[in-house]
Amino acid sequence: MGSRKFTENLFKVLMLLSLVLILSTLVGIMAVIVVKGWNAMSLSMLIETPQGGYYLGQGGGVANAIVGSLYLAFGASILAMLISLPAAFALQREYTNRRFADATRFVLDILWGTPSIVYGAFGFTLMVYLGLRASLLGGIIVLTMLMLPIMIRSMEEVIRMVPPELKEIAYALGTTRLETTFAVVFRQALPGMITAVLLAFGRGIGDAASILFTAGYTDEIPSSLLDPVASLPLAVFFQVGTPIPEVQERAYAAALILLAIVLLVNIASRLLGRRFSKNIIR
Repeated sequence: MGSRKFTENLFKVLMLLSLVLILSTLVGIMAVIVVKGWNAMSLSMLIETPQGGYYLGQGGGVANAIVGSLYLAFGASILAMLISLPAAFALQREYTNRRFADATRFVLDILWGTPSIVYGAFGFTLMVYLGLRASLLGGIIVLTMLMLPIMIRSMEEVIRMVPPELKEIAYALGTTRLETTFAVVFRQALPGMITAVLLAFGRGIGDAASILFTAGYTDEIPSSLLDPVASLPLAVFFQVGTPIPEVQERAYAAALILLAIVLLVNIASRLLGRRFSKNIIR
């Protein structure tokens, strides 16, 4: 009895230590970014484009990178969602046999674990082959490829969590597979799907390696899909490596803006998930 009690208490302590470690990591990241970047934060950082060329000057702001990151992440999220939603439903046993679905999940897991720089190199090779230059469109396509495995696997797991009894009741009432999918499964899985989309959005807006070769770089806000586009991750990458302290401070300020966007996306994910969870039958 004493040994079992000791083991239980030991695992409680280990779990608490794990939680403290995770929270400390987040607090540590936020503290470093805020302390190093707060002095450079100003209204001009948010609404002005950089002065001095490719962020290496000490004036202006990162408005082009903020808008560019939102263009890239929103465009890729919409494109990935249009592909992921039917793909996630197609992996269910009603539409695909188990062996093919397992093989597809295995491929998606490999793609999920593939480093983003590999996506960037692949996208760059494809663009060279097609004769395209670095642009907003190229960045969106590569980010979509990066988001797809995340979104499909997350949506698929959410769909699999829908109680099978609900589908059996719907079939017993005479509905077809398609009607059950849209009227029962989709409605039940909607909060989780929203979370999956926003998580992929957060992953895409913060990625630098995949768009390093495909999105290009500019001090201007793009006016078409074929224009090069700046982004916050690349602004941080270029600025933090300079030996100029003022430029480094601006890099941390750009990182602070990026962190704030990711936090807002996660808060929105929570609120939307709670909003639509009212329709779920438990």
